[in-house]
Formats: sequence, structure tokens, C-alpha cells
Amino acid sequence: MLFFNHRYRYWFIAGLSLYTYASTEFCNVYHYFQMPVHWYTALGSIAVITLATWEAGRWLQPWFQQLPKAEDRNLRNLLLYFLACGAASAAVTVGVVLAFDGFFHHEPLSLYNPLKLTLTYALLINLLFHLLHAVAFFMERYKNKQLEAEELLRMHTQAQLQSIKSQVNPHFLFNNLNVLSALVMKQSADANHFIEAFSKVYQYILRNQDRELIELKHELDFLEPYTFLLQQRFPHSLQLHLQIDPKYYGQQVVPVALQMLVENAIKHNIAAPDQPLRIDIGTESTDDENDCLVITNNLQPKLNKAASGNVGLANIDQRYTLITGTHITIDNNGTHFTVRIPLIQVNTYAGTHR
Repeated sequence: MLFFNHRYRYWFIAGLSLYTYASTEFCNVYHYFQMPVHWYTALGSIAVITLATWEAGRWLQPWFQQLPKAEDRNLRNLLLYFLACGAASAAVTVGVVLAFDGFFHHEPLSLYNPLKLTLTYALLINLLFHLLHAVAFFMERYKNKQLEAEELLRMHTQAQLQSIKSQVNPHFLFNNLNVLSALVMKQSADANHFIEAFSKVYQYILRNQDRELIELKHELDFLEPYTFLLQQRFPHSLQLHLQIDPKYYGQQVVPVALQMLVENAIKHNIAAPDQPLRIDIGTESTDDENDCLVITNNLQPKLNKAASGNVGLANIDQRYTLITGTHITIDNNGTHFTVRIPLIQVNTYAGTHR
């Protein structure tokens, strides 16, 4: 920030000069120091000294900007800048007093008090200007550091998010390839349909893997071919029921959240023809008017559970936390397992995101 180049500097100088002159008149400074000067002489000299002190700072500012900018040299640089401007201001002040004295034909002996007062004023006004400059200087440094910290946090968050996205269950790929292999070997008519659905699912994943949020309608469209793949893996063993009010279609969720929640339910529960796993997907609004997607499955835990790792509910919760600052909620009542994930309004998210 170029403090001494502020666009309103001349208004500030004029106001400060008038204020200083009014203060000297109020305190009877000229009478006390036996200085019989006209009001225009006093006001003019104050205005010229104030302007000269400011302009000294403006002219010397390029020199100050060329000094080494290491953090441990900021105070030293500011002090050197202050002293250089003070010396320039003092020299100008002496010149102003001599010029005004010569113009009004004052006796040489009468310069002692004017010089003392004007030099004091010049040094004090130089101190004021540089204190303001130092505040502006450090405020700018603080804002820059804050922006750098926010950028580092954003980059860290993006790296975390990308790492979490890469954790989407790789077993999904292998499981479906095994099903496809079996269908091909049986020369099943469903093989082509399976390949088409499999292609749509992975096209959706690849197309949206870099997105942070996606409309619920697109996520539900993706769920249709995904459900077909699951029914081929678990014939007569898996029941998916959707009951979504269309008014929620425009709200957003993290991509592939539904797939991961369904996979999580399958991973931890028995899905067999005599013990079908039922998964219900619906919506609800809470008392605080926050809409959410509700995924519920009946509990029939597997005896030999696979290791969870970092994939599943923790993955989804981390993504929601990193992207929106919200969390998912989990409820286990002993017979049913329910997960609620927030539905994000586009305008709300845009206001809080980065």
C-alpha cells in the first residue's frame, strides 16, 4: 500500500492545517511566545510545512520500497524512512521560516521562537504521518499473511479432498468385473445391459470426480444403472426403495455419496434371498429448516466383518466437513441403521464456500 499516495491526501493536509491553526489560536500560542504574526502568515506557514512534510514522505517512498524486505528488517526500514523524512521536513521548515521572515521583513532576532515552534510542529507531524504509515504498512502485511494462510489452507483442503476421493471403494470395480465375467461365460442376455450400466456408472464417476458438489437429481440418475449392477451381484437379495420429493432435486450433495452409503450397508450386512437387505432412500426437513437425505437399512450384521479402513462413513463425513463445514448424522436403534447427509442449497453454499 502506498500510504503517502493516498488519493485524499490533500484534503487531509488541508483539514489538518486548519485544525492546527485553530488549536494555536485557541491556546494563544502566538501571544504567549510574543510572535505578532498575521493569521494568514501563521496558517500559510502551517499549511506549507504540513504539505512539505507529507510530500517528503511521498518523494522518499520509492527509496523506502527498494530496501530489503526481510521480515526482521521491517522495523529498521520504517525507522530509516522516518528519520530521512524528518531530516527533509526539518530542512524545508527552516527554509519556510526564512522565506516568510524575508517576505515580511522581520528582524533576525525574532526567528528563535518561530524556528523552535515550527521545527517542533514539523517533527511531530512527521511522527504522526509515519505512525499512520506504519499502521497501514503492518495492516497490509497482516492481510497478505492472512491471504497466504487462506491459500495454503485451501490447497491443503483440496489435497485432503482429492486424497479422500481417491479412497472410493476399489472393490466395486473388481466385484462388478467378476459379475460381468460370469455373465459373459454364461452367455447371458444381461451381459450387454450390464456393460452399458457399468459404463454409465464409471462415466459418471470420472466426469464428476473433481466436483465438490452435485445436484441430487444427477446423483439419483446415476443410482439407476448402479442399482442394476447391484441386483446382478445380489439377485433377489437386495431391495432399494427411493422416495424423494422432486422439490429437493435442485439441492446438492457430494458426488457418489449414495453409492458409498449403499456400499457401506452391503459391506456390513448380510444380503441373501432368505434375508434380503432393504435400503430406503428418502428426504426430510429438520426443525431448523435444514433439509437432509436419509438412507436407512435393516440391520443384519455379518459375522465376519471386513476391515473398514478409511472408506465409508468417515470418508463422506470428511468430504462434507472439508467442503461445507457440516457433518453427517448416524443413528443405530438396534434394528435399523440410518445416515442423514445434508442437502446443500446452492446460494447458501456459495456464500460460505471459500
